[in-house]
Amino acid sequence: MKQNITVQLDQTVIKEAKVIAAKRSTSLSKFLAEEIRKIASQESTYDKDKELALKRLKNGYSLGGARLPKREELYTR
Repeated sequence: MKQNITVQLDQTVIKEAKVIAAKRSTSLSKFLAEEIRKIASQESTYDKDKELALKRLKNGYSLGGARLPKREELYTR
């Protein structure tokens, strides 16, 4: 479901946004909606990736190393 919102911006920002929208052959409304959609998507992706990275760090990584020998095994007395 789509819903309209009201946003207050400085006139200079509006003029610049209109120019950018025109360069992209779209309306200001569609341009702003797409940019907001991108930001929301990036935030969602960032949060998921952060959670996954923290989970991997907590579990740790297997570095493939073998058990280290004890001192007594290395040196005979």
